[in-house]
Amino acid sequence: MKKTILLALFSGFLVSAWGQRNVDVLHYRYELELSDKTDSVFGKATIRVRFLAESTKIRFDLTSPRKDGRGMFAYNISEDNAAPMESVHSNNVINLTLSGKKSVNDTASYTIYFRGIPADGLIISRNMYGNRTFFADNWPNRAHCWIPCVDDPADKATVEFLVTAPSHYQVVSNGIQLEEINLTGDKKFTHWKEEVPLPTKVMVIGVADFAVQHAGFVNNCIPVSSWVFPETTDKGFYDYAIGRDIAAFFDQYIGPYPYKKLANVQSKTIYGGMENAGAIFYYESSVTGRRSEESLFSHEIAHQWFGDMATEKSFAHLWLSEGFATYLTHIYMESKYGTDSLKARMQEDREAVLDFVRQSKRPVVDSTPNYKSLLNANSYQKGGWVLHMLRRELGDSVFHECIRHYYAQYAGGNAETTDFRKIVEGISGREFSQFFRQWLFTPVNPRIAVSWKYQPGEKNLQVTITQLQASAPFDLPLELLLNMEGNKSFVKELHISKQAETFSIPLTGALQSIVPDPEISLLAEITVNQEK
Repeated sequence: MKKTILLALFSGFLVSAWGQRNVDVLHYRYELELSDKTDSVFGKATIRVRFLAESTKIRFDLTSPRKDGRGMFAYNISEDNAAPMESVHSNNVINLTLSGKKSVNDTASYTIYFRGIPADGLIISRNMYGNRTFFADNWPNRAHCWIPCVDDPADKATVEFLVTAPSHYQVVSNGIQLEEINLTGDKKFTHWKEEVPLPTKVMVIGVADFAVQHAGFVNNCIPVSSWVFPETTDKGFYDYAIGRDIAAFFDQYIGPYPYKKLANVQSKTIYGGMENAGAIFYYESSVTGRRSEESLFSHEIAHQWFGDMATEKSFAHLWLSEGFATYLTHIYMESKYGTDSLKARMQEDREAVLDFVRQSKRPVVDSTPNYKSLLNANSYQKGGWVLHMLRRELGDSVFHECIRHYYAQYAGGNAETTDFRKIVEGISGREFSQFFRQWLFTPVNPRIAVSWKYQPGEKNLQVTITQLQASAPFDLPLELLLNMEGNKSFVKELHISKQAETFSIPLTGALQSIVPDPEISLLAEITVNQEK
């Protein structure tokens, strides 16, 4: 997800009281009816679960009816198509009392009829051309604002959407399209099904008047398509076709593309882009005719692997999604535009991180219950910087192997930061607890003062490195570019781990100046002072 958003919209995005769920959802089946005459959604959810503990109750998330007329009303709830069961729908939770005790590994299906005007999650509005549209926008925990579910990124399930809508709309969703049938009364039925388990945050439908173009294949078998508003057809098809090449790059760099199709969709998402699995939504002004959103496309497509397929276990570890997508975008751009492009992007990201930390002292791994505060430079740019510095520590080949191995192990599942660290340690044969602790669990970044004095008689350089941040000293490498007389220069790497350290460096000529971190490889605020 790209965070081109109005943060004020997120004031209500607080973590649900998930607690310890007693079920694992296996499959969602949503039968939906949409209309141009009303914003009300009529639906039937069939949710198949496996019990993780002995249980006499079960609960699902669904926004309750509100005083403003929005919210969803749940009714006629049953287990395995039996008689209606006892239920209470309040405080955005449906609590069900089971007819008997369930044992561990028992399975059951629960049918919930629901109707109402979504308070959020399904955006029913008009696009920039005045045409009515319906777009699901579930991140972070907004799926339950319009559909019954377990709205937890750690609970993945397969999903299918069966949508009845006015016949002038096309419907796009996760997975592959199984049916599209014209009905009487100017209606159309469309059935999409995803057989790869997904977190609810990336389960979606998009319903609008689209122009659709096949843009090619990844690996000669995965179809890539562009879905744009008809008014932007030519520019949109040109802009969105770049998605095929980006997906092909990540397919080679990370591992096989995980879904059966990739649809790139012009939409009404409130984000710059939203990485819905196999059906990525981009903001409606992303069409320019100049392919000016290549970075956005790269970021969202990278999420198909990290965020969608290999998912953070909780939003506290959001950097495993957003930081990875940020840095993988840089890797893609580096492969296409060269090393100077990477340096420029890392410099820009470093400035964003340093500016953020001046305003907020939060670690990257952040258990805050307020999700809007996670859409920040910690999750995105600093997460990317952690990977950049890890790449420097490991070297390109080992770093690449770590990324591929981490994905292969957690594809289809969930991971925490410690899981990624263990992968890195296992592949590299090195210990990285200090590295991960200082960069991801410490709410500050290094502030480094470099003071140097050249002694011409002795041809000796004395460098004092002082760490000024209000925390324990970081353990890190610092490169200094030493510019000598005669347009000669060389790089000296110093390993620092104390609050203040002095190094003596013998030279063969006169020193003119020092440039710290010449390769843009360290996340730090650095000042340089020459002693007289």
